[in-house]
Amino acid sequence: MRCFNSHFPLSSQSLHPLPLPPRGETHLWYVIPDEVKCSSLLKQYLEILSPCEKQSVLSFCDSELRKKALLARALVRTTIARYQTNSYVDPRSLKFKKNSYGKPEVDWQQVPDVSWPPLHFNLSHTSSLIACGITTYSPIGIDVEDKKRTIKNDVMSFARRFFSPHEVEHLASILDSEIQRREFIKLWTLKESEITVESSEFPNGQWRFALLDLANTHYASICTENFNEETSSPMALRVWKTIPLLEDLCMSGTPSIITIGGLVKQLKWIK
Repeated sequence: MRCFNSHFPLSSQSLHPLPLPPRGETHLWYVIPDEVKCSSLLKQYLEILSPCEKQSVLSFCDSELRKKALLARALVRTTIARYQTNSYVDPRSLKFKKNSYGKPEVDWQQVPDVSWPPLHFNLSHTSSLIACGITTYSPIGIDVEDKKRTIKNDVMSFARRFFSPHEVEHLASILDSEIQRREFIKLWTLKESEITVESSEFPNGQWRFALLDLANTHYASICTENFNEETSSPMALRVWKTIPLLEDLCMSGTPSIITIGGLVKQLKWIK
């Protein structure tokens, strides 16, 4: 993993510009809702949303759900606006549409003075973490799960319903129930990211995965198209922790980001 600046403050008027990720590289941005406590900052987030988004956010009666919905939309807008093409992109100017597969994408034709970049994004969230992934030229699917997530049903009965025989066999071979639960969550996270990307406009690609441990609290899976025929090479990846419009911390190469492994679609693990 590599980054440019490890820490840089932001003002409410601008975002630190970044070049688009090169082909085959993935950028992941995440925010921890409990770390965003400033009411004036939350008001700024509300101001960058579209009227429809504001209405959706404000419709939540529960304050915590309202805050997380607001953060999710603000994270998407501020993340995409960082990637400069030929001019500054105001996060408020971004318009979204659904593609033929029902997935949201930026309607660049509605953004003034900006060429149409080959940018793809995907959002995933839990109650305690929200993440946005960015790629170019390839669709992206991401999923994040809390490592402490409890499984209401028996792990193996649940796995037999949704997992392949190979995956069920792998889980059944684990005798320790806690380790089995964690392995189940890892597999579930991988599958969720694959489902997201396979419902994109490129359903027949060969996919590459990365599985991460974020801050020892969450698992994150990233699925993108495999451009590299050498499957033993790891996914090119850069990770930031952010509080939008306030600060960004580059986490790549730090103990807070651990690459557990990678795989191609055939579940061939790459350590």
